[in-house]
Order: sequence, then structure tokens, then C-alpha cells
Amino acid sequence: MDTVFYAELSWPEVEARIAAGAPVFLPLGATEQHGRHMALNVDVVLPTAIAARAAARVGGLVLPAVAYGNRSQPRTGGGPGFPGTLNLRADTFAMIVRDVICDLHRQGARRIVTLNGHYENIGPTIEGIELALDAIGRDRTADLIILRIDHWELIRPETLDRIFPEGYPGIELEHASVIETSMMMALRPDLVDLSRAAHDGPARFRPYDRYPRPCDEVPPSGVLSLTAGSTAEKGEWLLADCEAGIVQIIHREFS
Repeated sequence: MDTVFYAELSWPEVEARIAAGAPVFLPLGATEQHGRHMALNVDVVLPTAIAARAAARVGGLVLPAVAYGNRSQPRTGGGPGFPGTLNLRADTFAMIVRDVICDLHRQGARRIVTLNGHYENIGPTIEGIELALDAIGRDRTADLIILRIDHWELIRPETLDRIFPEGYPGIELEHASVIETSMMMALRPDLVDLSRAAHDGPARFRPYDRYPRPCDEVPPSGVLSLTAGSTAEKGEWLLADCEAGIVQIIHREFS
């Protein structure tokens, strides 16, 4: 079967591809509010699609995404004040990453890429990788390479300049804003309805966190910046950067 999706293959096909050295991608997402104009699965759709595009070019396999993310925070994802968001504790998320990596290693996978689509997953992903290395045994990892990638880090500065001629607000405030909206318009326009977007941002957060905190600094829409200017064309620019960046990393690190 000609597919990059691990779960669509039979076990002999997976066994053969891993034995041949296929890089294995683990998309890390979330089920989280993304404004009134987009579906809750943005952080699953984006890393899965980017991984699939890259995997098709490097002979890789894409695992089913982890569809629940580490606890959404007001300053990066809107926080707990919106219906729909489903959170995992950091230790739970880290253990999922650990267990998947350990089982991949048991089956012979030695080239593993975690591709993250949810800002709050960063720390628990790092912990999960470290726990996996501890569990496998650091003395048994000479032939193992694990890459941890946040897809937004691969967007080129010149692309950001084209999209934000008046200045890039930063990835934290881009939650459900131009970058994610444009990429979703390119990939899944059926899950985007810009007519429902409310231009009530950008958010202006104090430079500290308070617990338990109300969400009074988060715009009521859940969009931390603005959606104005989002287009499918811009989404394709962004996706092209992410795909090319991953392919370049794979060739450099797994050569």
C-alpha cells in the first residue's frame, strides 16, 4: 500500500519499512479552542499534514497524532475559560511520548521525529524524550536519533516579513490568528469560517502569570492576535517552509 500513514499499513509492511530505515514521525497536537472561526483540531491537522508532506519526500512514516495536549495556558492558547479544550497533565503527556518512543525503539525504529503543533507541549515533550532515553538505557542509544521540532520554528524570516509587513507579533500571540488560520485555509477550508471571526484582539498580557487566574486578558473570541489578512495562499507559503525545513533537517541528521 502506497501511504505514509503508519496505521494504514499492515504489520509486515510496517516491519519492512522500519527495517529499511524509514524515519518515523510522531505528530503532537491538542484538542483546543481556536476561536469561533476554526475547529478544535487545528493543532492535530497542522503537524499531521506537515509530517505527511515531509514523509512523502524522505520515505517516512507518520504515526497517529497525539490528539490531546498539555494544559492550555491563557497567554498561549486561551486557557481553561473556553468550552471544548481537553487537557492532559504534563506528566501524562510526557509518559505518552516516552512510551511511544520506547515501543518504536523495541520494534527497531532508530530515526524518530516528534513534530509539535501545540505550544504548551514543548516542555513535556522534552521530558518524554529524556524519560525514553533513560528507559531504553543511554548506553544502548548509539544508533538512535530523536529529533524534536516545533513546526512554526521552520518558517523563514522572509516569509514572516511578507505576511506581517507591519511586524510579526510572535508565535505566542499567533494562536488561532493569521498563521494557523491561513494554514488551515490551505489544508482544511471546510473547518474554517472567517465570517465568524471576531476582531477583538490583540491580547495584551501582563508579563507574569497568576493562579488561579481569570481569563480577563484573553479576547472573548479566543483569538490572541487577529485573523485579518488570512488567506490560503499565505498558508501554502507557510506549509512550504515547514516541509522544506523538515526535509533539510532529515537529510542533515539522518544522512
